[in-house]
Amino acid sequence: MRAIALIILLILSSCAQKAEPTEVEKWEAQAENITIIRDDFGVPHIYGKTDADAVFGLLYAQCEDDFNRVEQNYIWAIGRLAEVEGEEAIYSDLRARLFMTKEEAMENYEKSPDWLKELCDAFADGINYYLHTHPEVQPKLLTRFEPWMPFYFSEGSIGGDIERISTRKIQAFYESDMEIPEMENLMMQKGKEMAEPQGSNGIAISGDLTQSGNAMLLINPHTSFFFRGEVHVVSEEGLNAYGAVTWGQFFVYQGFNEKTGWMHTSTYTDVMDEFKENIVKQDRTLLYQYGEELRTVESSEVTLKYKDGEELKEKTFPMYHTHHGPITHKVDGRWTASSMMWEPVKALEQSYIRTKQDGYDGFRKMMDIRTNSSNNTVYADAEGNIAYFHGNFIPKRDTIFDFIQPVDGSNPATDWKGLHTVDENILVLNPDNGWIQNCNSTPYTSALDNSPKRGDYPKYMSRDQENYRGVHAIELLTDKSGYTLDSLIALAHDPYLPAFQALIPGLIRAYDANPNMELKGPIEMLRSWDFNTSEESIAMTLAHTYGTLCYQMAERPEGLYAMQLVDYWGSDSPDSEKLQLFTASLLKLKEDFSTWEIPWGEVNRYQRLNGDIRQAFDDAKPSIPISFASGRWGALAAYGARYDNNTKRIYGTRGNSFVAVVEFGDKVKAKTILAGGQSGDPDSPHFDDQIEMYANQEWKDAAYYREEVLKRAKRTYHPGEK
Repeated sequence: MRAIALIILLILSSCAQKAEPTEVEKWEAQAENITIIRDDFGVPHIYGKTDADAVFGLLYAQCEDDFNRVEQNYIWAIGRLAEVEGEEAIYSDLRARLFMTKEEAMENYEKSPDWLKELCDAFADGINYYLHTHPEVQPKLLTRFEPWMPFYFSEGSIGGDIERISTRKIQAFYESDMEIPEMENLMMQKGKEMAEPQGSNGIAISGDLTQSGNAMLLINPHTSFFFRGEVHVVSEEGLNAYGAVTWGQFFVYQGFNEKTGWMHTSTYTDVMDEFKENIVKQDRTLLYQYGEELRTVESSEVTLKYKDGEELKEKTFPMYHTHHGPITHKVDGRWTASSMMWEPVKALEQSYIRTKQDGYDGFRKMMDIRTNSSNNTVYADAEGNIAYFHGNFIPKRDTIFDFIQPVDGSNPATDWKGLHTVDENILVLNPDNGWIQNCNSTPYTSALDNSPKRGDYPKYMSRDQENYRGVHAIELLTDKSGYTLDSLIALAHDPYLPAFQALIPGLIRAYDANPNMELKGPIEMLRSWDFNTSEESIAMTLAHTYGTLCYQMAERPEGLYAMQLVDYWGSDSPDSEKLQLFTASLLKLKEDFSTWEIPWGEVNRYQRLNGDIRQAFDDAKPSIPISFASGRWGALAAYGARYDNNTKRIYGTRGNSFVAVVEFGDKVKAKTILAGGQSGDPDSPHFDDQIEMYANQEWKDAAYYREEVLKRAKRTYHPGEK
């Protein structure tokens, strides 16, 4: 019996030894494969044995820097924002669920290739291990992250295409069963125009135009401040990417590796369409007409929770889909479906694969995946190539229809007919002029005479609209050479504002034709101005205030886009309107500051009070002057403000946030800057440690190679170590 008991004990002991490790033990074991080195600006350099290790460490480091924003992005993306922000956010949640339910996200995860599943597992494990090792952190909602979550925003830019679908229109469809009135549509459009233009600058320069003979790249996204962190992520499986990562994502979205660099600008190419459906009801079944047949409308329900005081309440919504996509609103009294790229697995694959390419051939092959739908790509590499891909996902359509407007979904001829190949899309490669620029403007001026030709492409392939940033970039780049990283930084901050050269002379002519002694002083100030922004410039304050009132109050001839409107206000608008708006702008300055003679730096400020996503700006609290200006006026170094903060001063909220210049050669070199700093914690030394450099246009060297990182290392640790 003793022998039997001993055998049983040995068996039990052996089983215990072979027991599966707990989840925490797995996390701890993986953390040992990962080293995080924080440099002198707090930038995390994450080193892992495998790509999955690197992703684990990357997400852990992101949570250290700003868990608040990591969580917020996923609360929004998966459609649970109303549980935190209340009922007003419920249509944002409904929009997310119309395009993908939790069950569908899980299915996308399950059908992913094994390598992508491993990265998604590491994404969730890295965040969950952070929460496990930081019990003092109290999430607003998400106490556990799951590997299916990244499929909700897999293309890189949180929001992307889906934010172009109006929640206000969804609300109108569900609540009033009506279309939005014309006046409200007009006010919504004016509100969009008043917001800082969303977009970015990408400039690639051939080695023929640089001092070193190496290609260079300007990576200049215009995003909400503190929207992306700066990271460097390395593995022994070939990953070595540096750049900006959208909080919560596991790939460098805009950045570079040793051999290639990529910069995305919002494309504004027509990649989303609206299909007006003919809906009929037969018995209790909803049908829609498609050619000569009636098809069944796919119907389902979703129950969404929303916060009401201290309670959580629920609302249940029907969801309707045709083969064109979900029904999101009404047009001309007809239910309308919204179509856009929705290939979460392929999009996530492309976003990650992009970061590991070592030359143009591989990068070009990666673009064949064709799921980078909301962006253009400006590219440069160590082989000396520069390139520009205008869009990536572009559906083929019958050009007899105007897809800028909603089309008749009952006509099969309006259906998408597959995708254009990359070669069919607008592409610029190594143009003879030696540079490429895209500032969300027309691709037909991207490389001077070497630009693509408008007549070679269907109309829907690009919006052919110029903007003042594009005009500015072209003027700066034309016939210039001898670039260095520092001169490229100087170009990216050029203070000239072409919009005011279009707007202000017309105001002066109006004054000269109708002299008014009360306006003489400020008009003479503008007359002598060189249209450059600076902290000391009073003329800049006058011009910005006047231009902003033009956007808010001036008459708008129908059919003009933003740049054309400014040209009109500067030339053909009535003199009386010009002078009236200028008088109003002077009154506003006197009301706000007791004088119109106020330097721009006293008006245009930077303030970061805490880690909140929306800052409660306060004129009584510390801030610093910023010389930059809005991208609306043609500033490449865009600095856009929010105007609903009840302050007299202007506080920046978007524009230049993470910016980099990169030079490719035998070794890659780069300089970068962040608005504020790496950390969202006000107690961190890296909360605001870059803002003076940002304001003074003094960028830091990026530590890319291990020896550079070690020289600047301030802390080295494994995830989980305090």
